[in-house]
Amino acid sequence: MTDREISAAQLKIKEWYARYGRDNLPWRMTDDPYHIYLSEVMLQQTQVKTVLERYYFPFLKKFPTLKALGDAPLDEVLKMWEGLGYYNRARNLHKTAQTLIGQAQGAAPTLPTEIDELIKLPGIGKNTAHAVAAFAFKQPVPVMEANVKRILCRLFLLKSPNDKHLWEYAYRLVDKNNPFDYNQAMMDIGATICLPKKPECGECPLEEICNGKKDPEHYPVKKSRKVPVREQNIQLHIYDDKLSLTQRTGKFLHRLWGFESVEMPQCATRHIGMVTHTYTHFKLVCNVFAYYETEPEQEHYFSVSEIKKLAISKVDEKIIKLYLHTISGE
Repeated sequence: MTDREISAAQLKIKEWYARYGRDNLPWRMTDDPYHIYLSEVMLQQTQVKTVLERYYFPFLKKFPTLKALGDAPLDEVLKMWEGLGYYNRARNLHKTAQTLIGQAQGAAPTLPTEIDELIKLPGIGKNTAHAVAAFAFKQPVPVMEANVKRILCRLFLLKSPNDKHLWEYAYRLVDKNNPFDYNQAMMDIGATICLPKKPECGECPLEEICNGKKDPEHYPVKKSRKVPVREQNIQLHIYDDKLSLTQRTGKFLHRLWGFESVEMPQCATRHIGMVTHTYTHFKLVCNVFAYYETEPEQEHYFSVSEIKKLAISKVDEKIIKLYLHTISGE
């Protein structure tokens, strides 16, 4: 691809974005680095619609600044994140805010402007660092999320590219004079036109230079994988109409409240049903057992209304619904 072809493509991308781009998204209408950083983290593995409708504005209302976020207890942050999944994102947001507060030494904490410094912060990888640099600080760098990767694979006939090659192509194609609109446009083109299935190539501003337009669904090659299934026995400890929950300490769902997983339920338990939940890398199947205690045997007990104030996972929400359904039929 020649420099002239790249310049022509950049102009078409710019014109397309001016006409069709989703420039009314709130994180595209602000120059606040914290707001932009938050949106980038929330949008990892999560659709724009979900973030916009349920999480972005409530989170900013609760934690309007980096300092407010860093000063808040982690449990409050996790509660505001509840249902969004991938809770390490919330923990790293909180840890980053605390790190920046410490570095500010009494001044208002701010995100660094350079990619190398951004990557040093908890949970900020190469793409998030590039996105914050491009959108918050208008640096002439590309963004590399899933939609952009797909576009690059089709443009340059890449079936199984590695990240190094993708970044090389991304830097070659980026509009250094207009990185904000260019990167937003590339993400929008991938989200609305250059789709994984049945892409609308005739509507794409990159059609003329796209080498993969004759057979776009072959780029990149899809990796087939079988999602493993994990089974757990969940034992509900119930005393005086309250349920026992513990705060997890392991890496998975760390600091979220949840129900006890046991190897073998106690003899006096009653099987009340099963719940399933699919994560990115596995499917979880939970056999749920109720154990009614005559004396409190655990440390923490909560009513259902109290549990609603705790940060819990989606699978634990499903377990509570199963329990409520069970007792309503008794």
